[in-house]
Amino acid sequence: MTIELLTTEVPHEMAGMRLDAALAELFDDYSRSKLQTWIKAGRVKVDGENLTPRDKLAGGEWITLDAEPEVVITYEAENIPLDIIFEDDDILILNKPAGLVVHPAIGNWTGTLLNALLHYAPQLETLPRAGIVHRIDKDTSGLLMVAKTLQAHNDLTEQLQARTIHREYQAITHNRMIAGGTIDDPIGRHPTDRLRYAVNRDGKEAVTHYRVMTRFKRHTHIQVKLETGRTHQIRVHMGHVRFPLLGDPLYSGRFKMPAKCGEALEEVLRNFKRQALHAAKLGLVHPTTGEYMEWEQPLPEDMVNLLVALAKNDVEEKR
Repeated sequence: MTIELLTTEVPHEMAGMRLDAALAELFDDYSRSKLQTWIKAGRVKVDGENLTPRDKLAGGEWITLDAEPEVVITYEAENIPLDIIFEDDDILILNKPAGLVVHPAIGNWTGTLLNALLHYAPQLETLPRAGIVHRIDKDTSGLLMVAKTLQAHNDLTEQLQARTIHREYQAITHNRMIAGGTIDDPIGRHPTDRLRYAVNRDGKEAVTHYRVMTRFKRHTHIQVKLETGRTHQIRVHMGHVRFPLLGDPLYSGRFKMPAKCGEALEEVLRNFKRQALHAAKLGLVHPTTGEYMEWEQPLPEDMVNLLVALAKNDVEEKR
């Protein structure tokens, strides 16, 4: 692997700045956390010496940065089809189908979106998680963003942390909802079940906004907007307010056929094998052009069929 040594002189107007803060401005292709890691690892020299991230600069020093690319992905590339909605030199926007795991983990080391990305664009091997900036659950469908350069990855990660990425979902819940609202309750690990998350006062801040799109007799089609991006956030929050997502075995309990369910709806419900959740809209500021861009992805066929069946069942029940 080629070693890239970057050298620059500290401008005198940076006198008094911490080393890590100065590096973040001088080498803005890299995240501040990555630069701090490199300082501690001895890969940053200031006039030939190693300093700590907190050390102050006087201005006029020469900094040398060993920016050797680090291969952080060692997974196998696999020829798995990708539904690419948008692509340029900096980003990829994908429509992930339900059932596709985003990142390899115990029990799913192959057959994931990451494996597919490594086959489609081998250069992503040098990026964190092959450029994947955020995840959606295996059984959630919809839009996902992937960075193709380190600069784009850092920029999109910062936008996520600043809560400026627009993420909008559609979901179908159990029970008839009267009105929308906002759920502002922290989420952490479930106290007894390590596979689940729960509203937990010691958890991380989580904010979910939701509004009603269509009311059915015993279900509701909703739009959901996220301020934060905690694991299982929509699933946990909607279950917490007694509107768990239809088809979600982890947060809605044991499946029960609703009352007055006709044969057609019963068949659709029995064959719906995932949580009814779709990432429908994604908006971001392009990391290179600075332009705001937004994409929408219609509901997949299985959720459309579910909505049609719920509507027809309501009509038949009135007869």
